[in-house]
Amino acid sequence: MVVIGEIGGTDELAAADAALRMAKPVVAYVAGKSAPQGKRMGHAGAIVAGGQDTAAAKINTFRRVGVRVADLITDVAPLIAHVLHG
Repeated sequence: MVVIGEIGGTDELAAADAALRMAKPVVAYVAGKSAPQGKRMGHAGAIVAGGQDTAAAKINTFRRVGVRVADLITDVAPLIAHVLHG
């Protein structure tokens, strides 16, 4: 499974929790690492409040539950290949 997330909201935290119960491998990418806190960003108007909705917090949560996280969107496919084939 691949999770493509963004700043703002908590859906990625729910996905990380679900990944704990999955038998299949999960990889993720979180967009918005360079977004300034408190500024409205992106198509959805996500506002980073500085808590669990930051890119860094979401990445840390994914990693804490064992989800491999791509640093760049272009790293997602190679990461999937690595996770599936070693």
